[in-house]
Amino acid sequence: MNTENRNHAARLGGKDRPAGVLVVGAGPTGLLLAGDLAAGGVPVTVLERRAPGHGNLSRAFGVHARTLELLDARGLADELVATGHRLRGLRLFRRLSLDLTDLPSRFPYLLITPQYEVERLLERRARAAGVRFEHGTEVLAVRQDDAGVTLDVRAADGTLATRRAAYAVGTDGHRSAVRTALGLPFPGRSVIRSIVLADVRLAEPPPELLTVGGTGDAFAFVAPFGDGWYRVMCWDRTGERPDGDPVGLDEVRDITRRALGTDLGIGEARWLSRFHSDERQVPVYRAGRVLLAGDAAHVHSPAGGQGMNTGLQDAANLGWKLAAVARGRACDALLDTYQAERHPVGAMVLRSSGGIIRLAMARNALQRAFRDLVSLAVGHLPPLRRRALGAVTGIGIAYPAPRGAHPLTGGRAPDLPLREGRLYEALRAGRFVLVTPEGRADGPADPRAVHVTRTDGGRTTLLVRPDGYVAWAAEGADDGVRAAALTAWAGEA
Repeated sequence: MNTENRNHAARLGGKDRPAGVLVVGAGPTGLLLAGDLAAGGVPVTVLERRAPGHGNLSRAFGVHARTLELLDARGLADELVATGHRLRGLRLFRRLSLDLTDLPSRFPYLLITPQYEVERLLERRARAAGVRFEHGTEVLAVRQDDAGVTLDVRAADGTLATRRAAYAVGTDGHRSAVRTALGLPFPGRSVIRSIVLADVRLAEPPPELLTVGGTGDAFAFVAPFGDGWYRVMCWDRTGERPDGDPVGLDEVRDITRRALGTDLGIGEARWLSRFHSDERQVPVYRAGRVLLAGDAAHVHSPAGGQGMNTGLQDAANLGWKLAAVARGRACDALLDTYQAERHPVGAMVLRSSGGIIRLAMARNALQRAFRDLVSLAVGHLPPLRRRALGAVTGIGIAYPAPRGAHPLTGGRAPDLPLREGRLYEALRAGRFVLVTPEGRADGPADPRAVHVTRTDGGRTTLLVRPDGYVAWAAEGADDGVRAAALTAWAGEA
């Protein structure tokens, strides 16, 4: 971080016109967002209720292909992949198998690795970029005016204080203090109660990397950490209890045995927990100078493993936009596109994960017959299979494009081979990337974008946003047309 940014950071909470961004919550969503903002030249302070070093043995366990691409654009994917196991196929309802090797991605698999590995890499990146952390800090109230946002906070020792910045983002989970302070509703309902989580050692490790099974009343999921410990997630329809009820190993063994036919020799446990799964989404992701992302904005069933992934993609969408507005390079209206683009995605994830869990919970013959029909259709009809894979992995997500725009506009940019390397390596600069075909004369250098040349034989010129989506595309665009597109998206040079 340069001297100017350090001075801005020092003024967070001061009496002068506020600068920078306050990010509330140091989970994956908040860490990626904070790192992106700081890398974009914005002073950032992260406020986290947990004490420093407090381990997060959380529920997230899988990183999908689109999320790995976004981490690749930040130089983190290969290191994260080395921490986990690659699952190249998904099996649902015993009858439906999805081959992830068909994904048009550098990462044609689901990476099985615990959330704390993701957090470790993102926190390291954020600190290296100059992000300031305040642990043991609880948000009590949110106030905003035309110039900025003020948060009333309480430190671990009970001291009351305020923190002030130009913008604030709540990434503080499904019990978000920021959302509550804003008075925003969080409509929805509980889908499954009394889901049991256990991190255990197994005397009989399962033969498959990811083991999923169930009967009419019991369900179990088993996956390895890679260090000799296994995560078991199980649920008993007939034995639902309050979240606060203690969990014993006998309960875990019993449910797992009924769901899988064996308890796998469950032995020592290092963590036991009980939770319930909700489906909820806040109506608006933006309230003036305060925004919400991740579980603070939407929660859903764990089916499909999309929770952490959706939050990270929220952060990638918001980060470059908020950095541009905070630094005065874009008008405030750009932040409205965050709601327009990500709220429908959150709603889609609620529908897809909810559909999976309802099919998995099918009890009577009619429901099971419908599940078998869905499995047959998705498994044997390529368009449905591609759509299902695209939704679950994030590869198929696209954003709305203006009428008359090029068909590629709004879609995910593939990792094109370039004369300069790969597209997602070029995105590591955190800027727009202007991709031109081979043989096209290079125009004058423009600091608003990284200029690269595609070597895949394609003739389309692309302007790729910092989050890896196509902002604009055209056939045979000249220097003037390309410059106009850059101005429309990245402001004046």
